[in-house]
Amino acid sequence: MACAAHDRKLRPLSWLGISLIGLSLSGCDANWKQRLGIAPEPTPSKLPQVSDGPSAPPLKPGRNVIVSAVDRVGPAVVRIDTIKRVSNPLGNLFGGAPAIQQQQGQGSGFITRSDGLIFTNEHVVEGADRVSVTLPDGRSFRGKVLGGDPLTDVAVVKVVAEKLPVAPLGDSNDLKPGEWAIAIGNPLGLNNTVTAGIISAVDRTNALGSGQRVAYIQTDAAVNPGNSGGPLINASGQVIGINTAIRKAPGAGLSFAIPINQAKRIAQQIITTGQASHPYIGVRLQSLTPQLAKEINATSSRCRVPETNGVIVVEVVDNSPASRAGIKACDLIKSVNGKRVKDPSEVQLAVDGGRVGEPMPLTVERDGASEKLSVRPAELPRQD
Repeated sequence: MACAAHDRKLRPLSWLGISLIGLSLSGCDANWKQRLGIAPEPTPSKLPQVSDGPSAPPLKPGRNVIVSAVDRVGPAVVRIDTIKRVSNPLGNLFGGAPAIQQQQGQGSGFITRSDGLIFTNEHVVEGADRVSVTLPDGRSFRGKVLGGDPLTDVAVVKVVAEKLPVAPLGDSNDLKPGEWAIAIGNPLGLNNTVTAGIISAVDRTNALGSGQRVAYIQTDAAVNPGNSGGPLINASGQVIGINTAIRKAPGAGLSFAIPINQAKRIAQQIITTGQASHPYIGVRLQSLTPQLAKEINATSSRCRVPETNGVIVVEVVDNSPASRAGIKACDLIKSVNGKRVKDPSEVQLAVDGGRVGEPMPLTVERDGASEKLSVRPAELPRQD
């Protein structure tokens, strides 16, 4: 759980891959989709239900709006305790520690379905041999991890129970800076802690390094170790995100949450297959600046690029979707899926609008001319 308290390290841009929704809904009436809280594209198969909370109307604003919001969501916020068995290579030598040791961790989560479906962070339950879920009313259950996605840090846990309190899920697509942001969780072992602030920014594509697969919600609500996996809620008492990371700064900290709409899509894949699917096109990208463009033009005989800001293709993987689509090193990517892009993270997130194996329009600038290409993403190989 300590990892929620530290800055995520900046890492070199990884091969481009994006979470993909390979699931679909069919044969569902409008009322079912309204209760689910999503508006899926027409597809051939039925998506799993991830929420059976009521379609709660917004609370009336007033001086007790935070209290009312917490009253609605708080009973469904849980503490997650984990035990992981790890081997000690020096165990049993010279009377030392045992060969197998136990590591304990703690985080938060929230119930999204009354039969015991729980959302949390993948890093909260990663590698856990035992998961215990405790409700605010004191009830405790053995939890089973249905699956987790390290690329978006979303995980789903299931307990065997009925008629549990449910946290209503909101819509993270229309959030605005300045709105209330309320965090509930178990920081530093202090159960059922409530902190409040505002949404500082939305669609943070550079919050935790380049090549990320989440456009985070940034807030100034106080979040600490133990808050990871807990809900970020709005003034209407609806979950709008999953608290996942903070960045420390002198005198203050910044906290980041996974938008709930993205978390729902990943959860549906996990419930269906036990894992999330991520497409990739097979390129390595670099942010282009006027200074970098001057250096490239002065030192390379292969590239002549405009002295501007943008995204340049550094390398294309052999036999990848990008190479088959005709993307080349030194191309400047201008748009993906009809969306203008300005940096590698925006490219990464724009690819999320595509599907594995389906054509995705892509515009590049090559030798001063615009080229329209079509790429079919493949599924990113999973690392065991």
